[in-house]
Amino acid sequence: MKRSTPPWAVGPIYTAIRTASAGLNVAGIDPSMRIMRSIGGGYAGLPMNRKRLQRAIDNISWCFPDWDATRVERTAIEAYKHLFCLGVEICLSPRLLSEDAYGRHVHVGDLAEGLRELCKDQPCLLITGHCGNWELLGYTLALLGFPMHALYRPMDMKPLDNWVFESRSRRGLTLIDKFGASRTLPKLMDERKPVGFIADQNAGDRGLYVPFFDRLASAYKAIGLMAVRYKALVIAGTAVRQSGFGPDAPPDVVTSDAELFKYRLDITDIIRPDDWADQPDPVFYITARYRRAIEEMVRRNPDQYLWMHRYWKSRPPHERTQSEFPGRLRERIESLPWMTQDRVERIVERSAEDAAELARRGTRTLK
Repeated sequence: MKRSTPPWAVGPIYTAIRTASAGLNVAGIDPSMRIMRSIGGGYAGLPMNRKRLQRAIDNISWCFPDWDATRVERTAIEAYKHLFCLGVEICLSPRLLSEDAYGRHVHVGDLAEGLRELCKDQPCLLITGHCGNWELLGYTLALLGFPMHALYRPMDMKPLDNWVFESRSRRGLTLIDKFGASRTLPKLMDERKPVGFIADQNAGDRGLYVPFFDRLASAYKAIGLMAVRYKALVIAGTAVRQSGFGPDAPPDVVTSDAELFKYRLDITDIIRPDDWADQPDPVFYITARYRRAIEEMVRRNPDQYLWMHRYWKSRPPHERTQSEFPGRLRERIESLPWMTQDRVERIVERSAEDAAELARRGTRTLK
């Protein structure tokens, strides 16, 4: 069970976070990011983080089987450096990103088609993953004049949650409490307002299991269900760091005069109602395709993905009960237009391995 913060500690912790944020503002974005990159790299190798680092290494090794061990470990450590830099960017974005100044830090790349769709009077779901800077994507679209709404999980500390909510709302981005979304989202869809989701989290035992890097992952059904119900577009996009970081970058790439807070916004895929109209299972198709779009984001920028997350934690019923791979599930996967027979076999083989691991550990979830 997750431990809550003791009431007596809320005030001091909140004060410490706000003080640290003020310090970052005084120091500036680039010096702060250089410091946090160093801290992130050091934190990745701490004994207390050994389990999470190994999870990141295992995840990368599966997703990129052709990579050698050195490249895998460098990418895992780079993911931690990226995560710590995100902390700086999240604190400073409300000040640095304004209607007049956002262009210094954000390049609007391959967004033309997506922006044209957003200008139309139609329901729209915006999808991204824990790749690049997911907050920056919705924040910038709000700055460009689109009435953005984004699903989020409220923080346990109320003062900190209020601060985050107010700072994000200042530029037109409205955060929606995920625990009350079932009442809020239908109204927004009826009003044809775009809604954003970070859609690569583990969705639990009741999620819809679709391929993600040729391994079954629990994904949210709600996105596909809403898309079908409202005939909504599903637009997958990402904000990718452009400042030269990465495991393959030269050691001296982070120079003293480099502007490190640089991002490019791109559209990875647009899923239209016509695309699923003839599919035997539209919700499965939409879910699998948006997870495929997130996979493409990650393949393009693997060093900017949070590999330490438990994306494959929940397992499908047939693995938990040590049953054969369901024929119906295999048919659904084989019906996906982009799927090859070799990839289907890889999914089935990995499913058997995960089932064996569950049996060995005597658990219902994986590490």
